[in-house]
Amino acid sequence: MTEKHNFCFCDPYTFALNKIDMKIGFIGLGIMGSRMASNLIKAGYDLTVYNRSPEKAKNLIDQGAKLSSTVLELAQSTDIIFTMLSTPEVVNNTAKEFLPALEKGSWWVDCSTVNPSFSKKMDLLAKNHGVHFIDAPVAGSKAPAEHGELLFLAGGKEEDLSAIAPYFNAMGKKTLYLNQAGNGTNMKMLINLMLAQSMATFAEAVSLGKGMGLDEGLVLNILTATPVVSPVMGLLKDRLLNRDFDVNFPLKWIHKDIMLALNTASEVNVAMPSLEQTEELFKNALDANLGEMDFSAIYKSLIV
Repeated sequence: MTEKHNFCFCDPYTFALNKIDMKIGFIGLGIMGSRMASNLIKAGYDLTVYNRSPEKAKNLIDQGAKLSSTVLELAQSTDIIFTMLSTPEVVNNTAKEFLPALEKGSWWVDCSTVNPSFSKKMDLLAKNHGVHFIDAPVAGSKAPAEHGELLFLAGGKEEDLSAIAPYFNAMGKKTLYLNQAGNGTNMKMLINLMLAQSMATFAEAVSLGKGMGLDEGLVLNILTATPVVSPVMGLLKDRLLNRDFDVNFPLKWIHKDIMLALNTASEVNVAMPSLEQTEELFKNALDANLGEMDFSAIYKSLIV
């Protein structure tokens, strides 16, 4: 059993929560959430889970987690809730269910990929209920989530988030503290838009290489050996060559993230012409019924 800690809450509120054994709730047991929750159990924490499809919780229950039948029930029995959900709309609707039921001084850590202005709205909503809010999206996909090697991008100061650090450590290899609410989401948005554009650019380069008569495997090997190519492409090259698009990060969700980035760019009056073109490419892949495949299936959509 992992040793628990006494926690200090260093923020403007006058909350008095100082529990030795924090009871954790986890909402959203998809590709990422299920693996993150599993690592909390392995670290010895008291975990209660909820998912709209209860069958996705079976493996976690076998590991020792408790299953709540409703979001409200989960909130009434936990001190800290992690959410890993699909869209801002789902996060908002779920938060409205659990926030009124949480004790003042409890924590809500949202690991979902959403837009920064939405995270700031959730911060205010949580404060209105006397609850600490942290936006803490993650960099990493299925394998890092399974092995506890995620990078957490936390929208707050390290000294203010000492209560949460042990849980981040159970699920990830490093946490970057980004000073204020919304900054974690800011950074995640930049990472995902670059991932989307890197994947599309790489696929187009290989497609052109094939069109010029070069061997596809040769192009993949040489491009991924150069410093101009994102390292993630080197990890993907064998899968691309074999047309293996087993899902780590669904294409439909990276398209969602592109749309969130474009909406945010509009909010802050920043032009994103190349991202607009990338969005069209991923939208075409969605229209070709590739949305449930890995995001790298854009390769399938673009390759000659």
